[in-house]
Amino acid sequence: MSKWLLAALVAVAVLAQDAKQILEEVQKRSRTSSQRYEGTLEVVDAKSRITTKRWIYERIGAFGDSKSVLRFTAPAEVKGVALLVVNHKDRASDQWMWRPAIERDQRIALQDRSTRFFGTDFSYEDLEERDADQFDLKIASEEAVDGHACWKLEAKPRKASQYTQTYLWVRKDIWLVVQAESSNKKSVVRRLYYKDIEKIDGIWTAKRIEVQDVTRNSKTILKLEKLQNNVPLKEDDFTLQALRRAA
Repeated sequence: MSKWLLAALVAVAVLAQDAKQILEEVQKRSRTSSQRYEGTLEVVDAKSRITTKRWIYERIGAFGDSKSVLRFTAPAEVKGVALLVVNHKDRASDQWMWRPAIERDQRIALQDRSTRFFGTDFSYEDLEERDADQFDLKIASEEAVDGHACWKLEAKPRKASQYTQTYLWVRKDIWLVVQAESSNKKSVVRRLYYKDIEKIDGIWTAKRIEVQDVTRNSKTILKLEKLQNNVPLKEDDFTLQALRRAA
C-alpha cells in the first residue's frame, strides 16, 4: 500500500470519529462562492391538492456568512414577492420580505421564523444557511438510506431556533446530507429528503428536495433547474434597497 493511500485512509478514519469534522467536510466539498437556480415548488396539502409555485434563488457567500434572495416568479398572486436573508456566524439571520402588492418590505421577527414561508412547507428558518460551528454535534448512529451507508449526526443549535435538535444523515461515499429530521421540545416537526443526486460543477448536488410538515401532514417538493455555481453576482444586489429596486 502506498504512503499516499495509507494517509488518505487514516484521514477518512479520523473524520469518521468526529461529528463536527464530518459536517465540516460535507460543507467543504459543497462550498461555492455563489449559486443561482430556478426552482419549481409543488405544494401538496393534507387532501393531496397540488399548487405550483416558481422562484429564482441567488446566493453569495457560504454557510454562516452568506446572503441570499428568493423571488417568486409564478403564479401571478405571488409574483414579485421576495425574501432577503443575511446570515451571521454569531447570531440568527436577518430577514426581510418584499410585498409588491402593497409596495412595502417587512422585517421577519425572530419569533415568526417557525411559520410557513408563503404557503410552502419551508419555514423562514429553513431558508437560512448555518455553519458547523453553530451546532453541538455528535454521531448518533450509522444507518443506511436508500441502500447507502450513512452517518446519522445529532445537531443541537447554539443560537435561537424553533428546533431543539436535528438529525442529519450523511452519505459516506459522497459526503452529502441526504435526509434530515427536525424536532421541537414536543415532537418531530419537519422531515427533509434530498433526491436526484448528481454532480454539477464537480459538486454532488440534490436536484430535488422534499420537505414534509409533520404537523400539517403536507409537503413541498422543490425541483432545482438551471443550477449554476460560482456565478458572478454583485454584493450590492443583496440589500434591502436592491430588493425594492428589483420589484
